[in-house]
Amino acid sequence: MCAPLPPLPATIAVSRAFVVASRRLTAQVIAIPVSRQICKMSQPNKKPREDGDWKQIGTHDGTFHCDEALACYLLRKLPRYRDYDIVRSRKPDVLAACDIVVDVGGQYDPATHRYDHHQRTFNETMNSLSPEKPWVTKLSSAGLVYLHFGQEIIAHMLGDGADKKLCNVVYNKVYQNLIEEIDAIDNGVSQFDGTPRYLMTTNLSARVGRLNPAWNEADQDTTERFHKAMAMVGEEFEDRVRYYSQAWWPGRKLVRDALEARHGVDQSGQVIVMEQVCPWKEHLFELEQEMQVEPSIKYVLYADQNGNWRVQCVPMETQSFQSRLPLPEDWRGVRDDELSKLSGIDGCVFVHASGFIGGNKTRQGALLMAQRALQM
Repeated sequence: MCAPLPPLPATIAVSRAFVVASRRLTAQVIAIPVSRQICKMSQPNKKPREDGDWKQIGTHDGTFHCDEALACYLLRKLPRYRDYDIVRSRKPDVLAACDIVVDVGGQYDPATHRYDHHQRTFNETMNSLSPEKPWVTKLSSAGLVYLHFGQEIIAHMLGDGADKKLCNVVYNKVYQNLIEEIDAIDNGVSQFDGTPRYLMTTNLSARVGRLNPAWNEADQDTTERFHKAMAMVGEEFEDRVRYYSQAWWPGRKLVRDALEARHGVDQSGQVIVMEQVCPWKEHLFELEQEMQVEPSIKYVLYADQNGNWRVQCVPMETQSFQSRLPLPEDWRGVRDDELSKLSGIDGCVFVHASGFIGGNKTRQGALLMAQRALQM
């Protein structure tokens, strides 16, 4: 048996203790499960549970898409999920440790916060899960999260004391004008029956897709890019909420006021004047039904930014390029003095080549253009 070594000098003893402590710390770091290492790489903010574990939102790794980027963003808009880590993996044991899982795992079970839509048995829509809603597009992970948390998210964003009717209106408009598009694209639902005349390549889903590494890029890591995608879809979502709550909805009263005053503008009741320009089309269609307006409105007059007046035709539908009653064909594409001579109305500025809008230097001139168009 070897004789015991003599005591080390104090400085060497301290160094040895430091080395031992460092080795222990290194061993603890190496022993961290893979899922925890992923969390640390993806997000430094952590919210510990009572057992010392971390709160996690799980989704798949690799190529990312708009729906799961938005789903993760939406969840973290709620205060109780704000600090949750984003874990990106397809490993069942990693996902099983997550508190919420979106777009992966082959399970839709809101009781356990599993929100996948890829399983063969999944055919849920907003209407099937919430029958008072009209939309029948198959839901993606974004739609599922919005269905279960959207009302709460909108109410939180609009602030304490927000009107319940406004919250519901904004919820519906954001689904109809943003989330449903993402649901449809992710599920491969065609927008048209047949071949479209042109391609749409600038939508949100396409922009998110382009954030993924190209096939021939050296760096194929998607972690940082996924968080860029979350930021992009989050900005789009918040922009829609702001628009519908702060700009679109307040315009409803202005359109109602214009409808109530329509017979004072023209005895036919088919022309309205917007004293202040605002988003009017959707409100007009809805209020015409609500107020039982007959005959329907054909022209809307309003001042433009240059102080001239516009006469705009009401479209057949909100997104339609076809007008209920276009301006006369002879006027289309004609401008200024030539148009004034042709129409017999002073101050004409233009009529668009498609006949959907025209301009005059004065309010009275724009009204005469609308009245003459009704007679013709």
